[in-house]
Amino acid sequence: MMRTLGLILLLLAIVAGIAWFVFGRGGSGPAPEAAIDSPWWSAQDRLVDVDGVTARVRVEGPDDAPVIVMIHGFSFSLESWDDWADALSANYRVVRMDLPGHGLTGPDPQARYSVPQTVEFLGGLMDAMDIDRATLVGNSLGGLVAWRYAADHGDRVEKLVLVAPGGFSINGVTEEPVDVPVGVRFYLTQGPQPVVAGATAALFGDPARMDPDLPGRVYGLMQGEGVGEALVERLEVFTLPAPEADLARVTVPALILWGGRDGMVPVDHAARFEAAMPDAQLVVYDDLGHIPHEEAPDRTLEDVRAFLAEN
Repeated sequence: MMRTLGLILLLLAIVAGIAWFVFGRGGSGPAPEAAIDSPWWSAQDRLVDVDGVTARVRVEGPDDAPVIVMIHGFSFSLESWDDWADALSANYRVVRMDLPGHGLTGPDPQARYSVPQTVEFLGGLMDAMDIDRATLVGNSLGGLVAWRYAADHGDRVEKLVLVAPGGFSINGVTEEPVDVPVGVRFYLTQGPQPVVAGATAALFGDPARMDPDLPGRVYGLMQGEGVGEALVERLEVFTLPAPEADLARVTVPALILWGGRDGMVPVDHAARFEAAMPDAQLVVYDDLGHIPHEEAPDRTLEDVRAFLAEN
């Protein structure tokens, strides 16, 4: 009798364990995805762990389509690519994220904000999402991260679209960082909304072309817990070593787009990028500023589509 009861209890324990494994752990079905209570969270967003960073990632387009990974610029967020993503997701799987210390991703618990560490983050994100190969699209800081990743991992990059990318020295930054001015620290951590709006408008060749909702979004996301401080910490370790030798290692086809009225990264850097890269083509829009993809999405998309269609 006791032996029979013991067998019954053992069987019940096994069944309970199987039920926990299948249902409690979500082993046979999709586990519920976490969400962030924010007006900028969308149904296409998900949270992805990348070596201890909980990154907000947005995925749109067919699962079996060629992959495009989009990387935003400093102090911005994945929404910077809304227009391009909406258009390209009909034919591509478009993946974009908030970089560590930005947007709804928020601060990295280990404060890994240097350019090489951000390049590692990009690779880790692609690994976490099972992306073996992709076209990388990046603006400003995002462009710097994209081409530096391509220099070391050309086998995983199909093409590059670089929109006013970082690379050559600006504001005294070289292989050594510079002190962050007090005014910049104040702007990133305590800047009032009208000041943020003014700085955002300055990124356009013609501020009249700015989406009226853009300054509020930039300001709102900068108010996230620890985001402003993280942006300052990124500047404290930001370097721009001489890029020519590394650009020469970027052998994948690259499209470089630049605004002739770029007040952030000088347009004369554009020709230097084109000359240093083995397979690059350059388009300069004389009337646009630092974020041509937001200022004139339809016009810039024409050049991007043509480039992506090339064999």
